[in-house]
Amino acid sequence: MSKVRRILVVVGFPLYMLCFVQCNSNNELLHGDTDNGGLNLPDGFDAIAVVDSIGFARHIAVNTNGDIYVKLTRTLDRNKGNVALRDTDGNGTADSVVYFGDYEAKSTYGATGMRIYNDYLYFGSDYAIYRNKLTPGKLVPESEIEVILTDDYENSVHGYEHIAKAMTFDTEGNMYVPYGAPGDVCRIETRVPGSLGMDPCPELEEHAGIWKFDASKKNQTQKDGVRYATGLRSILALDWNRTNSTLYAVQHGRDGFLNSWPELYDAWDNAMLPAEEFFEIPEGSDAGWPYYYYDQIQGKKILMPEYGGDGKKEGNGKDYLQPLIGFPGHYAPMDMLFYTGDQFPDRYKNGAFIAFHGSNIRAPYPMAGNMICFVPFEKGKPSGPWEIFADGFAGRDTVLSSSEFAYRPMGLAMGPDGSLYVTDSNKGKIWRILFNGDKKQFGAEQLAGMERKRQLLNIKTPDKTKDDFSMGKPAVGENLYNIHCSSCHQKDGKGDGLRFPPIEESEWVSGDKSDLIDIVLNGLQGSIEVKGKKYTGVMPAFNALSDGEIARILSYIRLNFGNTSSAVRTKEVTKVRTGQSTIN
Repeated sequence: MSKVRRILVVVGFPLYMLCFVQCNSNNELLHGDTDNGGLNLPDGFDAIAVVDSIGFARHIAVNTNGDIYVKLTRTLDRNKGNVALRDTDGNGTADSVVYFGDYEAKSTYGATGMRIYNDYLYFGSDYAIYRNKLTPGKLVPESEIEVILTDDYENSVHGYEHIAKAMTFDTEGNMYVPYGAPGDVCRIETRVPGSLGMDPCPELEEHAGIWKFDASKKNQTQKDGVRYATGLRSILALDWNRTNSTLYAVQHGRDGFLNSWPELYDAWDNAMLPAEEFFEIPEGSDAGWPYYYYDQIQGKKILMPEYGGDGKKEGNGKDYLQPLIGFPGHYAPMDMLFYTGDQFPDRYKNGAFIAFHGSNIRAPYPMAGNMICFVPFEKGKPSGPWEIFADGFAGRDTVLSSSEFAYRPMGLAMGPDGSLYVTDSNKGKIWRILFNGDKKQFGAEQLAGMERKRQLLNIKTPDKTKDDFSMGKPAVGENLYNIHCSSCHQKDGKGDGLRFPPIEESEWVSGDKSDLIDIVLNGLQGSIEVKGKKYTGVMPAFNALSDGEIARILSYIRLNFGNTSSAVRTKEVTKVRTGQSTIN
């Protein structure tokens, strides 16, 4: 027991208030773990591993007494979607862990969103947004779960990709909820690479935007809300900036340039583009999806190839909402937080932290992102370039498949003392980041170590030749698989555990050749079951690949990953492509 804690006990200070005191004492009693929980941080910052392995953690909220609430991706062994954590002895780690939240979830995809607003705990599923009234003094809410918003995505004619229900709130009682686009772009033929786009795009009526709702009204549907902004493909990272009363968000850019338009984009373009766009979003804004994307290298909006673009044409791109920052492609922004606390040095006040998950869509180049960045702000605008605030999550310098990540940063929240909390979606680790340095002396010298990390492969712009991990390798099945398939099914064939199924020992891989070839040629949409588990990710068509390339990929997966079926021949692919016959 610390000296301060003994004094508090002797004078009769309630033990249950000790965590609250420690959480609000500018960290005089707490210091980070000796290894900072594996994280690299600017000088003066420490990190404590609050808890590890609580399940696939998504977004996070921290109450005024220090209690922590985390949204989980629901797993088969735990039929509870949330977890509550409390540090009862004031040492910085959670010793009370309680799973709760028995509500309907139709799939594991989209299990995200967690906020505390007006003494209610709000949380999302793929299908709805719920809330619980927090019970004073109690870790787990004792109130009935209320349904605030329901999404009728199952009956949508446009599909159900990007249905996660993140949310944020303003100071006037409004809740802001993104409705993601059903896919990469609004094609006439949804899963056909090279298909032109629909103009106007009917998906914009119910998708690819942010809707505003009454935060306290129960049983709302999308029709009860107001479309606040449009032209936004997919958003999980959003926050209301109270300094200028405006919404901000970071958008996930589209995928599939190489597969859909190989004559216009090569593997390097596919890895780098389009930008993940950081927007200030006034009401009525149009960010341009599906007609335009932002190219951070050229520094401008570019016309999508589905609408006549060639990678250079600007069209009317200047007429749409422009990003404050264009982050490199496929960093995968998952959460953002405007820092309003006083614990950190003054330069962090009112600036934005962004959690980048790291995406699969960069092969044959290393995966990127997988860090927390910081954007300094002044008067509602970035006041300097973005900085690396925390990295080390991956546990290695070079990652070629998401299965190689040790941890993946996901959710962000600020504690009552100004500490920053970060969740991991791989195992369910939570870090609490504190500042124990000299605030008056904090500056360029303390940031220098993190600035040097811009040369790491998960941060820098990859060299087109030197950082291509397929360079010099023949176009055999393994190499082709790693370029075109591993981004979803993973390099080890185990899938991502959520949207994209495993090919390891898969009945789909080892089954009828005709069906397998047809899936590669024409894509697949809708829920499927693999090894007893349902998956909802959309697989695009890969008919731009030659018959020989498809045969080599399918032969590779049918003879590896625990599969022992016969190889696929080029002429068999040709038969299915031309509709001549099925394969015996």
